[in-house]
Amino acid sequence: MTGSGRRTTPRIRVLPDHVANQIAAGEVVERPASVVKELVENALDAGARTVRVSIERGGKGRIRVADDGTGMLREDVLACLDRHATSKIRHAEDLNEIRTLGFRGEALPSIAAVSRMAIETAAQGAETGTRLRVLAGRIQGVDELARRPGTTVDVRNIFLNTPVRARFLKSVGVEKRAIAEAVHVQALANPGVRFIFEADGKGVLDLPAATTAGERVGAIWPDAAEAGLLPLSGRRGDFGIEGVIQRPDHVGKGFRRVHLLVNGRPFRDPGLVAAAERGYRTTVAERMRPWLFLFLTVPRPEVDVNVHPGKAEVRFRNRLRVENFVEASVREALAGVESAATWMVREGVRGNGGETPAEDEVPQMRLFPQRGPGEGRAGGDAQAHEAPAPALLQVHNSFIMAERRDGVIIIDQHAAHERVLYERIMEGLDSGADLGQRLLFPFTVRLTRPEVEAIEAVKETLAQVGFVVESFGADTVLVQSVPSPHRHFDAQSCIREMIAEIVEGSELLRSARNQREGIAMTFACKGAIKAGQKLAPEEMQELFDQLFATSLPYHDVHGRPTVVRLSLDELGQKFGRT
Repeated sequence: MTGSGRRTTPRIRVLPDHVANQIAAGEVVERPASVVKELVENALDAGARTVRVSIERGGKGRIRVADDGTGMLREDVLACLDRHATSKIRHAEDLNEIRTLGFRGEALPSIAAVSRMAIETAAQGAETGTRLRVLAGRIQGVDELARRPGTTVDVRNIFLNTPVRARFLKSVGVEKRAIAEAVHVQALANPGVRFIFEADGKGVLDLPAATTAGERVGAIWPDAAEAGLLPLSGRRGDFGIEGVIQRPDHVGKGFRRVHLLVNGRPFRDPGLVAAAERGYRTTVAERMRPWLFLFLTVPRPEVDVNVHPGKAEVRFRNRLRVENFVEASVREALAGVESAATWMVREGVRGNGGETPAEDEVPQMRLFPQRGPGEGRAGGDAQAHEAPAPALLQVHNSFIMAERRDGVIIIDQHAAHERVLYERIMEGLDSGADLGQRLLFPFTVRLTRPEVEAIEAVKETLAQVGFVVESFGADTVLVQSVPSPHRHFDAQSCIREMIAEIVEGSELLRSARNQREGIAMTFACKGAIKAGQKLAPEEMQELFDQLFATSLPYHDVHGRPTVVRLSLDELGQKFGRT
């Protein structure tokens, strides 16, 4: 300082490259798995058809990634250690059309800055290859060598010059599992590439090139064979989706696998996962979590991949469109699941030869028009209407049992009717059908102030479902029209229960996409046949037929099962016959 107290020495300085690279490494290189991810991405960008990953001591000791890609010339090898040196982009506009996994030119200099690294490479058609040795970001030597085209990057002693970072690494086993997961993700995103993974000299994984995502999923995770996965495929304009998802009857509350890719790039996005789970609405119970492997294809200007240091997140230009597309695609895939109705009919249900009752014999079950053959939605099957009627037995006035050639099936009458009502109501709402019956003698319902306000908010939707209500004083409504889903239906009790659900904001209403769906789900729940209600044979038959004409006969609107199957083998085991 001068005598006047003014500072004369500048305090802001440009950092040396090796220091800047160590700082950058803190963002790009979090752990050994980060190194594997970056090196494998480079190999894939180089057009590799085989990628071999070898590690020692969970990657703490050594990481080696070898590929058979295009390789590099000597000049490129030297340039690749400069920060932001890349072959992927030339101009800012190129960021809108990124087709490679890497593009910033940060990975290799960041890795080299905190390790002992060697790069061996040979370009296609080159007479010789190049070997580059680097220690903590400083070049130690460059040699020529003879080798096949491709590149091998050998990283030892990660974080050798940043001991604090090294101390934060987990155990060898934990780091090894993280690396295995990184390999799995890249293998999933690139099914046409062979991946080999070795740890401490032992083979862990050898994945030959696959032709489909489902084939690669099964090769990576053998337990996927028991997870009940089904293919998903959809397109809406210039948006596409492929992948595999879990059948509703296999979804559980425990461990699950979720992987998202956009244009071949793995990414994390809880919002898109939630959108996919909304596609399972009314097919699985709350807190059930399906396996999801979703591969999105969107126009490159519609997605920004340059928003996260590790490229683990992306940003969509029209996020709502993407979420709606994912939800609709999952819903459509589930609607195409071969339902219990199909296997029931194809395997044969023993019939009693009874005739279908005339329509006026059970009018309450005819709130909605009966579908004819071929009119069922995706879960239905025209053959179901041609099969002989099954011999039905009501158990404890709650369950309906039918005999099959190889066992029995049992349906929960309340859950089954709930599914039937929900789908028929939604169809009626879509078509604008009148779902109510005008009452000769309307009835009144007294309400609290919150209940009056709740009714006013949903009055139009209630009318679409069949409940026409009008104000009848400050604390009373007059119900002039009601639906009539079955002969046991208690309209007054149903409307009161629905009002209570609306005021409380039940889980059904919260999980619904919109008010109309929420009211339809609530009415299906409260208006369905109850457990303990005795059904006539023709009512059981009609409920049975209507359930297996729905698009998703497996579950009620809460996601609970409607159907249980017991095979002869299972029955035999219960009686000690096997």
